[in-house]
Amino acid sequence: MWTGRFEQPTDELVRSYSESVSFDWRLYRHDVAGSIAHAAALRHADLITADEERQIAEGLRGIEQEIGAGKFEFRPELEDVHMNIEAELTRRIGTAGAKLHTARSRNDQIALDLRLYLRDEIAAIRQLLRRLQGALVELAKRHPDVVMPGYTHLQRAQPVLFGHHLLAYVEMLDRDRERLADAARRMDVLPLGSGAIAGSTIVLDRPLVARLLGFSRVSENSMDAVSDRDFACEFLSAAALIGVHLSRLSEDIVLWSTSEFHFLQLSDAFTTGSSLMPQKKNPDVAELTRGKTGRLFGNLMSVLTTLKGLPMTYNRDLQEDKEAVFDSVDTIKAALAVNAAMLGDARVDDVSMASAAGDPLLLATDLADYLVLKGVPFRQAHEIVGKLVALSGRTGVPFDRLSLEDFRAASPVIESDVHALFDVRRSLAARTATGAPAPANVAGRIRHWESDFGRDA
Repeated sequence: MWTGRFEQPTDELVRSYSESVSFDWRLYRHDVAGSIAHAAALRHADLITADEERQIAEGLRGIEQEIGAGKFEFRPELEDVHMNIEAELTRRIGTAGAKLHTARSRNDQIALDLRLYLRDEIAAIRQLLRRLQGALVELAKRHPDVVMPGYTHLQRAQPVLFGHHLLAYVEMLDRDRERLADAARRMDVLPLGSGAIAGSTIVLDRPLVARLLGFSRVSENSMDAVSDRDFACEFLSAAALIGVHLSRLSEDIVLWSTSEFHFLQLSDAFTTGSSLMPQKKNPDVAELTRGKTGRLFGNLMSVLTTLKGLPMTYNRDLQEDKEAVFDSVDTIKAALAVNAAMLGDARVDDVSMASAAGDPLLLATDLADYLVLKGVPFRQAHEIVGKLVALSGRTGVPFDRLSLEDFRAASPVIESDVHALFDVRRSLAARTATGAPAPANVAGRIRHWESDFGRDA
């Protein structure tokens, strides 16, 4: 493709070092779609005939089918997927194929293909996020009355409904879906027509190409269009945040499935054993998900680092963006799919959760609120309750079984109704503020999400 300028063939070491077809072949469908749209623009400009456009489109679709069937032989010496497809097209249809690259550079072609690829993958990932949200909502719906301790600093804090805990992740994953949708909107710009750097003196109808490929607008600066990969970074950032949320969920699953917690039992189908210890049942899916998050971080940092020092415009360094993008796509899609399936097959141990939620210290804040409602300033109420907790610890008397005299010695405003505070169901029912874990609130959010899923469907 550039032999007119060079007198020596490319060294085999350079060919091996610089080829990208071993990984960018994945863009073949998007490369074919872009080339068919480009051929339509060439025909619209009377640069090729209607018959040549037909030959190009039919030839490209034939190549696409062969690649999809695994019958196409990629040639590393042609460097990338773009040149492999174009060279084979020209071999098959002759002159018409050689005309395809008119008014186009690999620079804007690559930028186009990656945008088309990410647009499709973002749609697929958003569907997988919905599936995981659905698994979480269904698990919450199956256990509407199960109470568990909520934790801060991994110490028991206050009682919450198990469903409320699960729905926290549903909220996180929904923000992930929104971030991906935002990224897709900013990605919705056609770069094709920007050429290598400065467009072309052969002017094509770019809005026509945009319509054919489903873009809402065309790029306004040719140098920006071919040189920046901020759209890829934005996707990688969104993927990294999905990884953060999956990793946090995984940590909960790892803890809940231990003998110490025993809140959740994972099925045999989604756990593994030990090669030495026959009693072991390990939450490997959750652990692997937690570990793969580091890959997602690394892919983002890799592309950010590649971009940060590049002069305008296209530089070959940009070839390094694709493996990071492909790896994050594969990692996120696999993690979302397997976690949704695992949660759909999990069993909740509501007895263990209820036992843990029966810790009376979980209602210490309720006692502080009780004092506040009787006119005690909160900081004083906090100190009073703290001293009562210390008394319980010193004497070994459970917090909820301290005598009325003990309570009144701490504060004379405490009355005989104090022991009624130590009822987890009463405590939850009182937490009616928007976003709090009252049973009615949690049930309402479950209905909200089911309705939301229905609108998507």
